[in-house]
Amino acid sequence: MDSRNLLRFLFFTFVIALLLLLTLTNIPHPLPLSNEIELPGCATNNRFIKHPSKPKTTTRLHTADVPHHPLDPLTLTELNKVRSILLSNPLFQNSKTYALHSVVLEEPDKSVVLKWDHEDALPPRKASVIARVKSETHVLTVDISSGDVIKVDVGEHSGYPTMTMEDMTSSTWAPLANAEFNRTIMARGVDLKDLACLPISLGWFGKSEEGRRLIKVQCYSMEGTANFYMRPIEGLTVVLDMDTKQVVEITDKGKSIPIPKSAGTDYRFSAQNTKINLVNPISIEQQKGPSFTVEDHLVKWANWEFHLKPDPRAGVVISRARVRDPDTGKIRNVMYKGFTSELFVPYMDPTDAWYFKTYMDAGEYGFGLQAMPLDPLNDCPRNAYYMDGVFAAGDGKPYVRSNMVCVYESYAGDIGWRHSESPITGLEIREVRPKVTLVVRMAASVANYDYIVDWEFQADGLIRVKVGLSGILMVKGTSYDNMNQVNQPENLHGTLLSENVVGVIHDHYITFYLDMDVDGPGNSFVKVNIKRETTSPGESPRLSYLKAVRNVVKTEKDAQVKLKLYDPSEYHIVNPSKKTRVGNPVGYKLVPGGTAASLLDLDDPPQKRGAFTNNQIWVTPYNKSEEWAGGLFTYQSHGDDTLAVWAERDRPIENKDIVMWYTLGFHHVPCQEDYPIMPTVSSSFDLKPVNFYESNPILNIPPHFEKDLPVCSAAATA
Repeated sequence: MDSRNLLRFLFFTFVIALLLLLTLTNIPHPLPLSNEIELPGCATNNRFIKHPSKPKTTTRLHTADVPHHPLDPLTLTELNKVRSILLSNPLFQNSKTYALHSVVLEEPDKSVVLKWDHEDALPPRKASVIARVKSETHVLTVDISSGDVIKVDVGEHSGYPTMTMEDMTSSTWAPLANAEFNRTIMARGVDLKDLACLPISLGWFGKSEEGRRLIKVQCYSMEGTANFYMRPIEGLTVVLDMDTKQVVEITDKGKSIPIPKSAGTDYRFSAQNTKINLVNPISIEQQKGPSFTVEDHLVKWANWEFHLKPDPRAGVVISRARVRDPDTGKIRNVMYKGFTSELFVPYMDPTDAWYFKTYMDAGEYGFGLQAMPLDPLNDCPRNAYYMDGVFAAGDGKPYVRSNMVCVYESYAGDIGWRHSESPITGLEIREVRPKVTLVVRMAASVANYDYIVDWEFQADGLIRVKVGLSGILMVKGTSYDNMNQVNQPENLHGTLLSENVVGVIHDHYITFYLDMDVDGPGNSFVKVNIKRETTSPGESPRLSYLKAVRNVVKTEKDAQVKLKLYDPSEYHIVNPSKKTRVGNPVGYKLVPGGTAASLLDLDDPPQKRGAFTNNQIWVTPYNKSEEWAGGLFTYQSHGDDTLAVWAERDRPIENKDIVMWYTLGFHHVPCQEDYPIMPTVSSSFDLKPVNFYESNPILNIPPHFEKDLPVCSAAATA
């Protein structure tokens, strides 16, 4: 067989293996999961529901979709028209190769959206396009009605656009066209039909990486398991030119490291030899149907309404979040726009095959592009509504990411408020109100890691944003199979999880963009410092007490916050022109939950690119072009267009249209319980009303009564 036929054979062998893997990992579960276990059924009245009572898991065509709101995402028809307009443009006609890295709605100016009413005509529909043509990046605005294409000047910045899905998939098989690579794989004892490879962004570490789009490829053996991540071909790294698909360099520094075993790595239910039923099936039943409606992209629930759309980079975007005041009945502005701006994931191993693993999951891979269809009854409960994402592929053709987002009501036995009187008062009072919330959820599988992002709305005006981490660790092969062989455990750069498998220490930082418009765009950032005061001699039996000191922040630099447990503050966004009845400025406060801070050297190249994690809180003046904390072009960027750079201008932020940025962080030192797949760990933060209402806004909600709740028959027990 000549070399050309050999390469063709190897290529098609790999494609068949890849298709087999995809088939295996997407087949329906043959053994009982929650969506196959019999759940209690109760009669419901769905006359108020504007969405399916049962989740639809089939892909919808979306050919008849039309926009009804200025912020509605581009429809399938609009995406097709944008592609047609671009292909007839001279920029694209004169090039045989092009790629559309982003095609999304160019949102109208904020002032236009704020003035728009549902009875008004929609503003002109435009698309914002990031394209690569002849190895150059272009930012374009496409007027869908007129067909005009305008180049947008975004300034000179390092870096490249988010990879397309085609960039990622083609990079995984491109090394197979290189004979040296194939010989190396076979020399490591891996059959090419068992090969699985991943496209790994390489960050930026100097001038040798400039001038072309590069990517690194590392590979695994999937022999005997679907969980190939646990079987790395350690030390083998391929540097690839992403545009030409030519191999630039092959490094193999792990020839002496065995490939870990496959036994015990498969996480699929069908692969488990024993099954444990710890709890009975559980489901939320609503006799009168759900309390929320979804009209296109407008969600209404309880006293809330907001616009919801999937996004290929951010995942989910919440816009125009407004809440109805229980006293006046008026709808009030809370947040103009909120979304996941960037995810920074640096691994803590400085060795040759690991130092560059410092991912930007939104800017490099597309957080929404990596969102997978949600699994009904397991990702989301039975009462959930599902929303698809409609995105453009690299050639501009639209495709549907079905069931990408779910919306559901949640009740976990939590309490909205309560009080019982002590018997010593003689008052027999026991008042309790249940807490029911509305959850918007998406889950992204960025290769091995899974992220679950929830936006949870509460009837008392609070918004809780929660991030869950699950999925599979990125592990390192090692020659050790027991800790008694390790002289210096810290040199493992992680934890020995199983024989020949090290889970490498790493961090996760999720930075959120929060354009708060509390009762309007004119807002101020207030630090409420909790200070210890000392009493004067003889003043009081107390020696000290705490005092709240309010400081209205004037400029960006003073708004940068590193959270400190022993120097506590509250962080308020207030509207200084709106006061409560007793004179307090209306506002919301950011309430951090458990979080982590980056400990990397500020001059470390990954930290320069991820400098938006230097603080947990930033506040900047609203600027339509400043939405992505890692910069518009993140891939191979130098860190010259980040939130940290913008904030250096120290612009005024008092009584302005301002944006708050918050970074939720995790340090992850892996443990054996994370093997072979991780139980979900979560953290969150709250946006909570502070003097926004005149009093408790859920004071007059009713308690639960037995007569209002469905009665479901339980299965007979032995």
